[in-house]
Amino acid sequence: MNEQVLQKCEEMIRRGSSSFYRAFDGLPSPRREAVHVIYAFCRLIDDSVDEPEKSSYTIHELRNHFRNLEEAEGHFIWPALRWLLHHFPHLDKQPFLLQMEGQVRDLSFTHYETLEELLSYCYLVAGTVGEMLLPVLREDGGDEAQEAGIALGIGMQIVNIIRDVGEDLERGRRYIPLEIMRKNGYSQQELERGVVNECFVAVLQDLRREALLWFEKGLNNVDTYPPESGMAVELAAAFYAGILDDVAAGNYDVFRRRAYVSDEAKLRMFHRTAMRYAPSLGGKGRMAVY
Repeated sequence: MNEQVLQKCEEMIRRGSSSFYRAFDGLPSPRREAVHVIYAFCRLIDDSVDEPEKSSYTIHELRNHFRNLEEAEGHFIWPALRWLLHHFPHLDKQPFLLQMEGQVRDLSFTHYETLEELLSYCYLVAGTVGEMLLPVLREDGGDEAQEAGIALGIGMQIVNIIRDVGEDLERGRRYIPLEIMRKNGYSQQELERGVVNECFVAVLQDLRREALLWFEKGLNNVDTYPPESGMAVELAAAFYAGILDDVAAGNYDVFRRRAYVSDEAKLRMFHRTAMRYAPSLGGKGRMAVY
């Protein structure tokens, strides 16, 4: 296995998501590299739909290459994925295929009516990532652990939807369910004009509560993970919850301002979490570098 292949995956996660990179950087090898590979492939899948003009592949090409992975060539992701599945033989291909199915949905299904529809989508594009990560983060699985991994992914995707309302509108998409907008007296026309009022704030607060419920489910069994993995999962959830706090700090104007968590805030979260895990780690493992 060419080390440069894994380094390229690491570069993708470092450039694409500092939150994910820093949350999982404390994992021991090969868990850490496996997270990088999973992120890199999911990033390629996402880009194939959101930025097709810059993407190396269409979503359909990615799916075909993945289905014929042993023969796939022409990009570093294919040997990286072969390495991943070799080192983690319990990792199933099905969540990857479902993830691509969810992204294909973005090409035609762009406006959501109900929360149930949205949660189905969130499972496909993000809950599946939890399923991918589970065999990487821990040796054992089971239904409870799998459900927790899926729940974290769904919660994170709802955060993404809250943060990206403005960007998604520019792409002709509305992920906010119409039933939540109607419940709070907020219209499609107001959304298209980028109106931030009490009704819109109530819509986002409903989605915030939904995201936090999924985070709570996802962290229910975090103490059953190996300590390095448990700390990584907690950090990822904390970083994403921090986005929600920044949305509120920005007066919920997700049309003209992209919410983010500062490096200083991430560092504070890291130190708080690391202090709690210090007795379990006992000086083992690699600490994230800020």
